Amino acid sequence: MTKFEVKQFSELTTKELFEIYKLRVAVFVVEQKCYYQEVDDDDLTAYHLMFTDSTHHLTAYARIIPEDNSTVARIGRVVVNPDDRHGGKGRQLVQTALDQIPQLMPDTTKIVLAGQEYLNSFYQSFGFKNVSDVYLEDGIPHIDMEMAVKD
Repeated sequence: MTKFEVKQFSELTTKELFEIYKLRVAVFVVEQKCYYQEVDDDDLTAYHLMFTDSTHHLTAYARIIPEDNSTVARIGRVVVNPDDRHGGKGRQLVQTALDQIPQLMPDTTKIVLAGQEYLNSFYQSFGFKNVSDVYLEDGIPHIDMEMAVKD
């Protein structure tokens, strides 16, 4: 059984923080061979969305970052553990983030993300629209996307 939790930085246990950083570095730095400052100041202000299994193993993670007086929510660091892929976990993760944003940030009018280009149609399936051309971020093609929050 999978469960999810949303916590602010100050609410994370040291073990949860360790597991988050371990997963993000394993995928975004090692697997994708992308060397950049993966841990950043956005972690301090973000809501951390964590999916765990019955053994408390971190299976998926994303962060929701409040911007512009909490009228804009940025979704980032969307990642599924390599051992837990191909089961719809990514779709469940993004949908849960979208469902949580109005509760966490009731004044949100827009949700934005910088998605890797190969996931463009995946994010479009949730209603995101492209708002930039493809660009390289840390050597990986990305595209900026956004969607309006429905009332």
